[in-house]
Amino acid sequence: MRIIDYFDNGVKYYPDNVAFIDVDREGLSMTYAEAKPRTERIAGAIRGNGYGKGAHVGILAPNSTVAFVALLGLFRAEAVWLPINPRNTTATNVDLLTRFEGELLLYHSEFEAQAREILDSVEGIREAICIDAPETAANSMAAWSQGCPDTVEVGPADMDDTFAIFPTGGTTGKSKGVVMNKRSVNTLYKNFYAHYNYHDDTCHLVVAPMTHTAGITGCMHFARGGTNAIMSKAAPDLICDAIAKHRVTHLFLPPTVVYMMLALPDVRERDYSSLQHLLVGAAPTSLEKLKEAIDVFGPVMTEAFGQSEAPASITAKAPWDYMDKDGSINERRLASIGRPCVNNTVAILDEQGVEVPRGESGEICVKGELVTPGYYKNPEATAEARQFGWHHTGDVGVMDHEGFITIVDRKKDMIITGGFNVFPNEVEQVVCSHASVQECAVIGVPDEKWGEAVKAIVQLKPGVECDGDQLISLCKEELGSVKAPKSVDFIEDLPRSAAGKVRVDGSGLAGVDGHR
Repeated sequence: MRIIDYFDNGVKYYPDNVAFIDVDREGLSMTYAEAKPRTERIAGAIRGNGYGKGAHVGILAPNSTVAFVALLGLFRAEAVWLPINPRNTTATNVDLLTRFEGELLLYHSEFEAQAREILDSVEGIREAICIDAPETAANSMAAWSQGCPDTVEVGPADMDDTFAIFPTGGTTGKSKGVVMNKRSVNTLYKNFYAHYNYHDDTCHLVVAPMTHTAGITGCMHFARGGTNAIMSKAAPDLICDAIAKHRVTHLFLPPTVVYMMLALPDVRERDYSSLQHLLVGAAPTSLEKLKEAIDVFGPVMTEAFGQSEAPASITAKAPWDYMDKDGSINERRLASIGRPCVNNTVAILDEQGVEVPRGESGEICVKGELVTPGYYKNPEATAEARQFGWHHTGDVGVMDHEGFITIVDRKKDMIITGGFNVFPNEVEQVVCSHASVQECAVIGVPDEKWGEAVKAIVQLKPGVECDGDQLISLCKEELGSVKAPKSVDFIEDLPRSAAGKVRVDGSGLAGVDGHR
């Protein structure tokens, strides 16, 4: 099934269910029956203005009902979505739309200036249409739709068709374009339905940008008539408010936002009784923070591991995977990223592409219909990532006797200090276990004696103090002196990419001359 098929099933069986709520705009909501004709008119306008099946269409908009409706219209027209993150710089979005050959831009009035600049700068984009402009405006969707068909007939599904070109979500280097086909995203949805709990009265809180996998996971709720409660800002106190007010059952957050929620002074006084799955993904998660989150939010913490090339469901871990029958937490399972999802084949491979024995480390590799075809017009990068017939994630992990996989670190992030290999994630886990630490990034910095020295960049919880020597001593006690940081820098707020990941390339770390 395609995303538009999921939505149309929601319309067919749950027409009066609320499909969308704009959390930031009091009272603004839309049922499935109300949303469908809007998606049809947008699809008719795209086709009627000369953009055929497979046209490359960018959407530049904050999280909102109007943006999700435009996205569904794009899918109904069978155009290819170019997810343009409004948190990017204009130059970054110009570059992405140029390299991914954008033809049409749909945008929200909040980004009028950026849309004008994109239209002037990207040769291939012929028009920029405002999705929320008044009907009388010359560049409004209503004016653009004049004389166009009221809808587009959705033909038989070709699951090998491209549905989006996603920029890779790394924190360094120029993004590659992941060609995501309809089969891949449908496999993501099938994996989620197999491993987690979804039903007719779900309410999914959309917090991450809709351009992130965490945004599009909301689309799978359509098939069961679920509600997407949409937030435009990831403010931790507002997230807690929305959970209680809208009786949120599901949400998907990067670990850093969960850490900020845990740091709220009144976090334990809030109502989380509706929650069934608080899904974390997109970055490694601190074990101590996970245990704290279970204590605060209840046994609802859920984890998904994936990447743009194999979205969000290489492995999965639901609450029942880490809670023992007596109600205690199985810490070994909790520290893992779960077991391979049912529609994937996953293996831990060595440098020669040979599967290693259980308990030994190697690169996490995956194959199956979840894996996307490759990178847009980049056969070299595609071939590099697909050696030995597997997709190589770049993550080093260990699979235990039960099939649970624990990430050691990113293959490229390893620090070599005094001839010893140190994986930053292992050190970050220990630093984050300190009660004063909210988040941490560990990098290697040039050192005359060691070649590279381990440095921890630490963001403390609001209103607390901590001495760097305490954190170094903690690491020496837990990991030994080789892996312990040689120095600790404190920073008010760790720099992040547009996708919310902590930047670890050294460029944003307060002038620290280091790298991962």
